[in-house]
Amino acid sequence: MKLNYLIVFTFLLFVCTSHSAEQKWPKTIDIKEWQVPWDNTRPRDPAVDSKGNVWFCGQAGNYIAMLNPLNGKFKRFELSNNTNPHNLIIDSKDHVWYAGNRNGHIGRLNPTDGSIKQFSMPGDTPIDPHTLVFNSAENIWFSAQWGNKVGFLNTQTGEVKLVSMPFDSARPYGIKVDYDDIPWVVLFGSNKLAKINPESFTVEQIDLIDINERPRRLEVTQNNHIYYLDHSLGYLGSYNSATKKINRWLLPEEHKAKLYGSAIDSNDRIWIALTGVTPNQIRVFDSNSKQFIANVEVPSGAGSIRYMHYNMATKEVWFGTDANTIGRVKLH
Repeated sequence: MKLNYLIVFTFLLFVCTSHSAEQKWPKTIDIKEWQVPWDNTRPRDPAVDSKGNVWFCGQAGNYIAMLNPLNGKFKRFELSNNTNPHNLIIDSKDHVWYAGNRNGHIGRLNPTDGSIKQFSMPGDTPIDPHTLVFNSAENIWFSAQWGNKVGFLNTQTGEVKLVSMPFDSARPYGIKVDYDDIPWVVLFGSNKLAKINPESFTVEQIDLIDINERPRRLEVTQNNHIYYLDHSLGYLGSYNSATKKINRWLLPEEHKAKLYGSAIDSNDRIWIALTGVTPNQIRVFDSNSKQFIANVEVPSGAGSIRYMHYNMATKEVWFGTDANTIGRVKLH
């Protein structure tokens, strides 16, 4: 009987100790939000220019805007009707490239004079530019979720090439280019990753472990490991393209986590947004130690954080929220 009591006591002590350790993050996150002055416009997908200005899409307000974080002032640039910008990236000349999600174009905004040049999608089938990413030559790879394609825009010539996904309703979503200049995309309508050959435009499919996984965003570490956020079950996963091995870490919130926006910093730490909890949380995973090292609740509640951006110059991560804020987080 005494032995049984000892076993039970040891088990309870282990559970309590484990739970306590899980809550003690070794690092803290400083977080700040700015209220966007245009209500209910879903500010999202920020990026930072060379001057430190933060640009973002007003998806529901049909605009591109800029925040000066030093004085808190905003500036708005109107877009053509039915653009509904979904994502933006900034080139080395501080031109802002955005995804015209509803009217089928990629736009380039000159912040100096506000002029916009549009690059239309080819063909008669509607194509919805979704998420954009530069390669090393500052040409653009992009996903088109409902068009079921991945595209390539030559930013010098304006030529657009499209590659169809290998099956219907693949829903190419998050996209990144690895350190070999190869584009990778998550197929949100399935449990697959896709690797695009940039020369032949052929597609290689990678099956994830669980048929119910739904990868939504991805990041690439400096050793070319692909990290993906599973929106359905709550896994952070990694794929080693050299060994073909997949590792996964299940978050304590499991399917309730609803992992969505992400970023990766210069130390290969993965920043992820938990959008299924209220308030939303931002959690940091160290891909070197394979541990979660920091966590913070978003003061505004966020509603949903759909995308995040790492600014190497200041070592800060930026995000937009459905609570109509632009936010900044930084590790201490």
